[in-house]
Amino acid sequence: MMVVPRILEAEVEANIGKNKVLLIMGTRRVGKTFLLRTIEAKIDRRVLKLNGEDLDVQETLGNLREANYKRIIGDAEVVFIDEAQAVPEIGKALKLMIDSFPELTIVATGSSSFDLLNKAGEPLTGRKISFHLYPLAQAELNKIETPLETQQSLEERLILGSYPELLQLETFQKKSEYLLELIQSYLLKDILSFEGIRQPDKILRLLRLIAYQVGSEVSYSELGTQLGISKNTVENYLDLLSKVFIIYKIPAYSTNHRKEISKGSKWYFFDNGIRNAIINDFKLLSLRNDIGALWENYLLSERIKRNDYRRENVEYYFWRTYSQQEVDLVEVRSGKLWAFEFKYASDKKIKIPTAFASAYPDATFERISKDNYLDWIE
Repeated sequence: MMVVPRILEAEVEANIGKNKVLLIMGTRRVGKTFLLRTIEAKIDRRVLKLNGEDLDVQETLGNLREANYKRIIGDAEVVFIDEAQAVPEIGKALKLMIDSFPELTIVATGSSSFDLLNKAGEPLTGRKISFHLYPLAQAELNKIETPLETQQSLEERLILGSYPELLQLETFQKKSEYLLELIQSYLLKDILSFEGIRQPDKILRLLRLIAYQVGSEVSYSELGTQLGISKNTVENYLDLLSKVFIIYKIPAYSTNHRKEISKGSKWYFFDNGIRNAIINDFKLLSLRNDIGALWENYLLSERIKRNDYRRENVEYYFWRTYSQQEVDLVEVRSGKLWAFEFKYASDKKIKIPTAFASAYPDATFERISKDNYLDWIE
């Protein structure tokens, strides 16, 4: 089995022993459970392992009494809770445990942010450190492949993405079948399991519409009209999809210049393979008309992985004027602007839009193509 060392491994391990709750968030099958096993094998501490989806575990942890937790934890120094979001009132449980055991570290994983971040956020203020585990980043893949192998794998990653288990499958067909099974058995199951979802078919159709509009501004009103639901319901469903780490939003950048779009938004997938599985399209690049969208989605997701794993505080935007001058990505760091344009082909000349250069003369501008993308995402 090919094992890829994960960047988060060392950082999570370094925080064990600090009486904190370490939250590791990410979609199903990105390697959270395997990461826990790897860390357990390396630390010389007494570990208690719990599965949040086990009904007995849910019932036991749901008894919010210190005496109950003392019986469960015993002399353990580290508690691993996998899929902790399935445990009712998990935020209160984590707070009580970490407060009751000054020497304890809790490592909790979750495939949705509903309970772990929303409900646990307030009671765990000052007691938690949050991490996001993504599909494999190129910086991680560099540890197992040569530069030539990276170059040869680019097309497949634009189509199939970077979920860890793909590395264990030998053929393109098996990999595409795995992704189709993944979205049906795990990712969409997480969405549809939440109470109050009255129109699950609408969510699936919305996700397909977003997949076809990657890299383009979306109109919530138009999406609502196509689906026969309200604009507010569209926004609520998109928020739901972001909370299970399938898609994320990039808003428009504006400093109130009259010609700038200020309220638009674009939506992207955290993984190209999931995007293509949603629309069931795994054709090779030579047969596709959406290479630009795939390239943009891939670069953005890899850039977010890079910056997040480096703990860099970055805000992401796109920029556009009413006259259709556009910048694909604007990064804001420490009040400074970096602008990027994405072109898959290396031979296309790109100039900074005149309106952007005029409005933001101190911003840097760079084209990201096949020639230089690795320096940008590693």
